[in-house]
Amino acid sequence: MLTILGFAMIATFLVLIMMKKMSPIAALVLIPALFCVLVGKGAHLGDYVIDGVSSLAPTAAMLMFAIVYFGVMIDVGLFDPIVRAILKFCKADPMRIVVGTALLAAIVSLDGDGSTTFMITVSAMYPLYKRLKMSLVVMTGVAAMANGVMNTLPWGGPTARAATALKVDATDIFVPMIPALAVGLVAVVVLAYVLGLRERRRLGTLSLDGAPEREPETETVLVGAGAGTGAAGVSGAAGVSGAGAGAGAGAGAARGAAGGPGAAGDRDTGAGGESDDDFKGLDPNRPTLRPRLYWFNALLTLALLTAMIMELLPIPVLFLIGAALALTVNFPHIPDQKARIAAHADNVLNVSGMVFAAAVFTGVLTGTGMVDHMANWLVDTIPDGMGPQMGLVTGLLSLPLTYFMSNDGFYFGVLPVLAEAGQAHGVSTLEIARASIVGQPLHMSSPLVPAVYVLVGMAKVEFGDHTRFVVKWAVLTSLVILAAGILFGII
Repeated sequence: MLTILGFAMIATFLVLIMMKKMSPIAALVLIPALFCVLVGKGAHLGDYVIDGVSSLAPTAAMLMFAIVYFGVMIDVGLFDPIVRAILKFCKADPMRIVVGTALLAAIVSLDGDGSTTFMITVSAMYPLYKRLKMSLVVMTGVAAMANGVMNTLPWGGPTARAATALKVDATDIFVPMIPALAVGLVAVVVLAYVLGLRERRRLGTLSLDGAPEREPETETVLVGAGAGTGAAGVSGAAGVSGAGAGAGAGAGAARGAAGGPGAAGDRDTGAGGESDDDFKGLDPNRPTLRPRLYWFNALLTLALLTAMIMELLPIPVLFLIGAALALTVNFPHIPDQKARIAAHADNVLNVSGMVFAAAVFTGVLTGTGMVDHMANWLVDTIPDGMGPQMGLVTGLLSLPLTYFMSNDGFYFGVLPVLAEAGQAHGVSTLEIARASIVGQPLHMSSPLVPAVYVLVGMAKVEFGDHTRFVVKWAVLTSLVILAAGILFGII
């Protein structure tokens, strides 16, 4: 009976959030509470929730302060020179432009928010693609795959969800996976190189000389941008509002937030438009810039990432200290600090709320014994020959499951069952957790990810065209990461 109720709870959760009948936070709380009563353990619901919240508090703190930290770094202009350097490198060469798109998307993805990444990337690269008549689906596809690989950062979403669902340290999942993820990122860059060569052959020798092509100022509604189906940054739509564009924002709002396509593409660059003043993806005059503190911010970020990889302190503590330093040094006046925190409050609230809501779901699933019964059933159905290969099985399942369901549904509903099944065959929980994140390059183009609508909306690309182009390449990238993980003995 517990097996049936467990799968029924997961199915109910998935159907309701995929049909957008309930928000993820509401579904994570109300559905397990209802099923806890149905199994006759409603009196213990409080204990399950408190135990879950206690174990998830460090993860929530890490995500909260990571969002604040990288949000401030974007505000103060840490990434602006990188954007300008990549655009200068691109020149009028289609191959360089596509490779530059991959590099820019990967670098900006350090903030852990897919919507912000896509807004900055498209804002910077869209004018070049339009002016040279390059394929816009190449831009959206490469950006989505690069962001998908970087989405595995501990503060990006899936790694934190896996750590939350399986009650393990996010560092223990991510740090050993760095070599495999690096191979995946190289694969994206190589793919960008190949696609760029194809564009170069199609278009021939190009030049940026002459006036840019103007487009009618029509409003582009970012469909689904505020739907809110994800938890941490990338899958969540809060990044749109945090960057200054809401669900119903038009192209003008998006341009105002991140120097969008129209803002950059409508400027008359004149002859030889390759100077540093051309094609800026971020507003060069925004009041939050701190050019005199650039090297302080760069060194602080480098030190923070190094300390995280070396595990000098727990990640939540590192980001808490880093966010406090970044705010204090860059914005010494308290009103300015409050303004920066308020600017990123939507992201922080959505992320922390999602993590604590997940405590109810995972607490009930574990406390009632449903997950154990489901795992036992799953173990019985998996052929004995495949049991020791649960890491491979989980990695392969992560591709379709994270595409056709949200990260919340997969990590909070399915992954605990796979982990229990793996443990029964001697496969560690950490191996299962690492394998579960390899499907993220494909997941970032899922129709259930609000950020992808920001990407295709700003790029003026039909979602169907983007999907037809990117799915095969994203699957290939995910399989490369999985193969590298197995080859290196990580999975």
